[in-house]
Amino acid sequence: MTQNLALSQWLDAFKTAFENGTLVKLSLSKPTIAAGDLKSIDVRPIIIKRELKLSFTYHHQTRDIVKNYTHDESMALIDDSLRAQFCAAKLFTTQADMTITQKNDEFVLAHFPASQKTAPALSHDRAKNHVVEANNKHYLHALGITDKHGKVHHNAQDKFRQINKYVEILDAHIKRLQPAEPLRIVDMGAGKGYLTFALYDHVANTLKRNVHLVGVEYRAELVTQCNEIAKASAFDDLRFEQGSIADYDCAGAQIIIALHACDTATDDAIAKAMQAGAALIVVALCCHKQIRREMKPVAGHALEFLLRHGTYAERMAEMITDGLRAQYMELGGYKTQLFEFIAGEHTPKNVMIIGTKASFKPHEIDAIRISIAATKAQFGIGFHALERLLK
Repeated sequence: MTQNLALSQWLDAFKTAFENGTLVKLSLSKPTIAAGDLKSIDVRPIIIKRELKLSFTYHHQTRDIVKNYTHDESMALIDDSLRAQFCAAKLFTTQADMTITQKNDEFVLAHFPASQKTAPALSHDRAKNHVVEANNKHYLHALGITDKHGKVHHNAQDKFRQINKYVEILDAHIKRLQPAEPLRIVDMGAGKGYLTFALYDHVANTLKRNVHLVGVEYRAELVTQCNEIAKASAFDDLRFEQGSIADYDCAGAQIIIALHACDTATDDAIAKAMQAGAALIVVALCCHKQIRREMKPVAGHALEFLLRHGTYAERMAEMITDGLRAQYMELGGYKTQLFEFIAGEHTPKNVMIIGTKASFKPHEIDAIRISIAATKAQFGIGFHALERLLK
């Protein structure tokens, strides 16, 4: 069976199942190099505003992205993906299952008995499950996120999504940590305390952990305000202290977080956390002025055509700054993840780095050092702030 015939038959079966209501789902797997960090795609039928569509869930290395398409759009997308990005796919219908697999540049089609006999519910109106619930939360009302009835204000929807995403990420990592009593957490640069309150509430009241959490904030008026809200919320082991990130002693903390600490204050937080030996470091990254000022690409640089434009030089400075941060953390014994934690339409500051204690072999450390040196030389960087802080 030729490649085109096998693929055509599989796509025809998909089209028929969609049109007669027997489609359960389909999945694309075995990504090629062209897929990048995209691992797989799951597709299922769904009704949105009374129109039957197909919901695509793109499973990337560190995040999932969901998009909805019409049937015609979906046919084209699936066809293109199988020709370029994936080597296998499986179609599930209530009548039969069909797989298509690429072997020696040809697709092979196979049929199997139906593994699911019932078509799925198509309603899109599913209840949203939040890690942080809005009802009966004094701190959310005091911070202006909800009204007195626990309803999230329209202009606070993005902030509420951010809070939930932060806590969701931290929840998964906290559960992996070795039990510690009490669990000591420091939030460096707590600001108005949106995450600080939500995290304390989640750990103390949802996870039922004995926790001591300190929010460090330079602005005295915010410290006073947050301590009043903590007292009114009966959060006995949550307190806020006035001080700078650079000067605060966070020795003994198992978890240290810093959200959007400006410029090198992010590096101060990372250095403090590493020097304290924290088991978990979580930093939402902010501006990157220091490296931008340092960058002096050597003549004939391969990216010179981009770097002569300010906008692209700024973007490159962001990537270099954060990439080097991750490598310096690895030199200090932390396995790192650098990823976009929430969609860009909700906040432009959406990149996070997470560090967990790990061990590296000598040759791995040598490779990191070589990579750092090469990057600095390539972009004319004299030093990185974190490098000096860690000495």
